[in-house]
Order: sequence, then C-alpha cells, then structure tokens
Amino acid sequence: MASDIRNIVILTGAGISAESGVATFRGPDGLWEGHRVEDVATPEAFVRDPALVHKFYDARRSALAAVEPNAAHRALARLDAEWPGELLLVTQNVDDLHERAGSKRLIHMHGELKSGWCLRCNQRSAWNGAMGQGAECPACGTTGLVRPDIVWFGEIPYRMDEIESALQACDLFVSIGTSGAVYPAAGFVQTAHYCGAQTLEMNLDPSLGSYLFDEARVGPAGKLVPAWVEEMLA
Repeated sequence: MASDIRNIVILTGAGISAESGVATFRGPDGLWEGHRVEDVATPEAFVRDPALVHKFYDARRSALAAVEPNAAHRALARLDAEWPGELLLVTQNVDDLHERAGSKRLIHMHGELKSGWCLRCNQRSAWNGAMGQGAECPACGTTGLVRPDIVWFGEIPYRMDEIESALQACDLFVSIGTSGAVYPAAGFVQTAHYCGAQTLEMNLDPSLGSYLFDEARVGPAGKLVPAWVEEMLA
C-alpha cells in the first residue's frame, strides 16, 4: 500500500481511547457517564445548568490522570515522526492521549478537555485543574465566563477548512475506532474517496459506514494500528 502513498489523513474516534480506559461518549443506554447528552453537551445545557456541566467536565479532565496512551496512540505518533510526506491526524476525542504519545500533526476537531474558552475575550487557554463556574480567564481576568473548550451538539467542529483541504489532497484516508455515525466526521471517507484516495477502516467492530471503505480490518486498535504502521514504514 505504501509505495504509491504520499499524503495521509487519519481520523480517530472513541474506540482508540477506550482501549486506554477512557469512557466512550455514549454507552449502550444512550447515556454519557450517567447523564443525558442533552444535559451536559449542548450550549443550552450550559446556560440552563452551568454547575452541572462544569462538574461533568471537571470530572472528565481529572480522570485523564489515570489513563495512558496505548500501543495505537504510540504507533500513530511514530508514523507522524517518520512519515516523509504530508500527514494529518484528526481526532474526535477530547482527551490528550495523542499529544502524550508524541503526535504533532494533529487537529482536535471536537475541542479539548484541557483547554478553556473565555466567552468574554474569545481566548483559549490551557487548563489542567478544575474549572467550575468561578474560573478566571488567564488572558483577560474575567471570572465566570470560561467554559470547557468542547464542541457541543449544535456547534461547528474546529478547523474544518483545513480538514477538508487535507481530505481532498490525500492519497490515503484511514479511520480508526469510529462509529461512523457522527457527522461531519462520518462523511470524511466519502470526500476522500471522491477525490481519488484509497480508504481503510480499522475498528473493533464494523462501523455504520464500513461499506464505504476500500478495506476494513476488524480488531483492537492496539494490535491493528501498530501492524499497519509497520507496513507503511517498511
């Protein structure tokens, strides 16, 4: 596969972080860590009950200390470091496991747990501890107007122009650990395919969009991804 590949776009979803112990976004019962998504992951929820939303994301941020990057994260970081062509890693995940593994060419399209967004000055700042309703913006000093820098339902994912340009120019699009149900990410395979790219899915189970890919490999990311990276760098 690698001989005629120059530019690669990789999409990762909840499945890759689940192998490190990060809770997936929605469980089988439609809840996220015991909460309805509508109560913790919409702008309306933040207006209605900011204390609940902050408590939820503070807990998610705190939980990151107990997890580590797995073999799939590390393999992608190796590919990032050693691949001579263009490479863009786009993640739907809001954890920091790709960074901690060493990935550099990375976009968090749904935001980051360890970032705060000030609604007064529009600045984003690194955030490691609890945020809460009384959080002070490091940039402007305003309190009470910092929210988790997370793309909620009804909001537009980040850096979509860059992602679309990379998809249109890539020779290979790879989707890892995604459900194939959340748009716009679920449509990336179609964009890449229509622009002439090869497409590969690696998932624990076939996604809703598996039939759209040229090739699908089924199994844990921690085994599939390192093996694929070895192929690409051989």
